[in-house]
Amino acid sequence: MGSIPPPPQTPPLDALIVGAGFGGVYQLKSLRSNGYTVKLVDRASDFGGVWYWNRYPGARVDSPVPHYEFSDPDLWRGWSFTQRFPGSQEIRDYFAYVDRKWDLRRDVEFDTRVCGAVFDEEEGLWRVTCTSTSTTTTGGTGSGSEKNVFVARYLLLNAGFAAKRHIPDWKGIETFKGAWIHPSYWPKKQDEQPDLRGKKVAVIGTGATGVQLAQELSQVAGEFVLFQRTPNLALPMKQINYSQDGQQQQQEVVSKEAYPAIFDGRRESFPGFDYNFTPRRTFDDTPGERREMYEELWKHGDFHYWLATYEDMMFNKEANKEAYEFWKSKVRPRIQDARLREVLAPEVQPHGFGCKRISLENGFYEIFNQPNVSLVDVNATPILEVTERGIKTSEKEWDLQEMWKNGTKTYLGMAVSGFPNMFFTYGPQAPTALCNGPTCAEYQGDFIIGVMNHMREHGLERIEASADAEDAWGEGIRKFANATLLPETDSWYMGTNIPGKLREPLIYFGGVPKYYGTLEGCRKGGYAEFHQV
Repeated sequence: MGSIPPPPQTPPLDALIVGAGFGGVYQLKSLRSNGYTVKLVDRASDFGGVWYWNRYPGARVDSPVPHYEFSDPDLWRGWSFTQRFPGSQEIRDYFAYVDRKWDLRRDVEFDTRVCGAVFDEEEGLWRVTCTSTSTTTTGGTGSGSEKNVFVARYLLLNAGFAAKRHIPDWKGIETFKGAWIHPSYWPKKQDEQPDLRGKKVAVIGTGATGVQLAQELSQVAGEFVLFQRTPNLALPMKQINYSQDGQQQQQEVVSKEAYPAIFDGRRESFPGFDYNFTPRRTFDDTPGERREMYEELWKHGDFHYWLATYEDMMFNKEANKEAYEFWKSKVRPRIQDARLREVLAPEVQPHGFGCKRISLENGFYEIFNQPNVSLVDVNATPILEVTERGIKTSEKEWDLQEMWKNGTKTYLGMAVSGFPNMFFTYGPQAPTALCNGPTCAEYQGDFIIGVMNHMREHGLERIEASADAEDAWGEGIRKFANATLLPETDSWYMGTNIPGKLREPLIYFGGVPKYYGTLEGCRKGGYAEFHQV
């Protein structure tokens, strides 16, 4: 009797993509179009990336239509959002639409968590160990008992810059007997949604998520408390609802005929939108002219007041202070209580305007005029611990139920020396938070695919960023940041949002046009900043 033959060997993939948000989805479609064998894995149960998890009340994008969608005409011609700033459910609906149009699902394995990746130096391949997960629980974490190993020439990571949850190390947090929910763990099933009507609710933090939650939960809670460490110098969103056919009933509708020019214009715009800083300095204008300029930007809504203002606002202290003074003049009259007014919109500027990520708001400041809403300034009354009944501050207890350790090093914010054939998108040392997901997904995705095409055409198998290129890129990151007011403010732009984290600039502040030009220069130079074998 003959021996049983071994099972057939599955040839290695050209690429394994991790992450099913904008970056991963774009790479999957583009790599398949270029003839590569590719698989995508994600620990979630469906497409969306961060938008699969962000289901908390009020969650929505801060980029207006059409900037938060792909530029493929085959997609936008058949899709219309119902709001200027779509909510998280509509973003998930959009991903489902993209899935159908691009036939993505056949090369995707959901409920799959990456738990290890090793580069085989001899074979020049990545071996990526994954475990299957169950997303039946609130947090989407499963037992991970079933393992699978993917073998691929390239490993493409699309985890984003804010995908890792941070839970503060507060004393007693495990003893709290009420319900506490991290916003990214908000239950996805309707019958598991917490009923907060008439309840005592606290939100800790005033970043974008805190602002959005506060606006929603303050309308249903019996007693609502917001704990603030730093004032959020939020700007008016100016939300617009579209009619059912996607056409706005006012004059600000963006015509589909304008979409190609808008998408092409992103590479000429510092923030990757369809506008730029005004090429004038703040004090070139008279006070009356400045006021007129500020009023026009304010009336527009979104990030215009931040990123379409005078070109020296982020670089000159007096210009920055002038921007804050106008912001303050707009916000303070909206807050009735004098104490709250001073905490939310201080008379003395609390930090550089725009040096922390600015949020967009819809009636945020007005909620503090409601009798059921309280505000705790944790600088004056720090959180000491969490007790069984709630959060204890120094004033009262609220009755409520080892590689980058010395600094981040990348080249182009996409590659790391010592990690061959590995690229990541929407991470540190790239435009990232000054850009948006789809824009970075397309520009960085096209660069990565260009690298792979170059390697294939030249019969090369291994590529990694040089240490010299990393050093030069890091020096450029620091140079751009130090020319601005960013280093003078504690923010996650500077890595200071997590206790113990090294203080350093994490965002490329040269703007999208310069970044895009650098990518193009690298491509035209044959990727000379990379070691290629």
